[in-house]
Amino acid sequence: MFDAPMDLSKARVLIANDDGILAPGLILLERIMKKACKEVWVVAPETEQSGAGHSLSLRRPLRLRKISPRRFAVDGTPTDCVLMAVREVMKDNPPDLVLSGINLGANLGEDVTYSGTVAACFEGTLLGIPSIALSQIYGRRLGVKWTVAEHHLLTTVRALLSQPWPKNVLMNVNFPSVANHKDVKGLQITRQGKRKIGGKLIEGMDPRGAPFYWIGAQGRAPNYPKGTDLDAALNGYISATPLSLELSHGPTIRALRKALG
Repeated sequence: MFDAPMDLSKARVLIANDDGILAPGLILLERIMKKACKEVWVVAPETEQSGAGHSLSLRRPLRLRKISPRRFAVDGTPTDCVLMAVREVMKDNPPDLVLSGINLGANLGEDVTYSGTVAACFEGTLLGIPSIALSQIYGRRLGVKWTVAEHHLLTTVRALLSQPWPKNVLMNVNFPSVANHKDVKGLQITRQGKRKIGGKLIEGMDPRGAPFYWIGAQGRAPNYPKGTDLDAALNGYISATPLSLELSHGPTIRALRKALG
């Protein structure tokens, strides 16, 4: 566990994402954290890496481009970025905290297994650094309301850092899609819900007459179980879900050991 509470004014913070070095959510997160922290470093992908998951580049060299002091781009995945930041860019003085985002769109339910935003925090956690993934939900009706994340970001991060968590745990935060930041109902600590992205495949035809397929988004269900990230975030609450690096299923392990010896 880290020593809670963490004092952001004395912290060295690493920011990564999966939307790329020019993403508005990253620029917003960087601006806010620079006002609150001792040092803010950005190491983010050159291009969008949404859906990259916890992938690592092993079959080609990585290029690290310095944009300005404490700001770098990597031609790789979010996982590559965090690894490069900790092992190369900040190797003499590693970060106290990893923040990933602010992602454009939700990372709820099974999204976390695909998400490069969450994967950056998996990597930070593997490296022994407290890590928080941040996402701003949006929809067609309201569009992207960055002011929701902007207004509630520091309060949420400070609240989570006020308590210790195990070293194999990261936090996944989703800001709801509401018309105004004042419409946010509060913060809920939630468990991971269940929904499957890509429930619909959209078929089309390219100009040469060859078929192609586009993975469609998951439609919103009428309701989700109480206490889940999906229920909280889609009903106006900020959802914060502790995720564990431990994927083993204890009950099945015990049952199989009893049955099979």
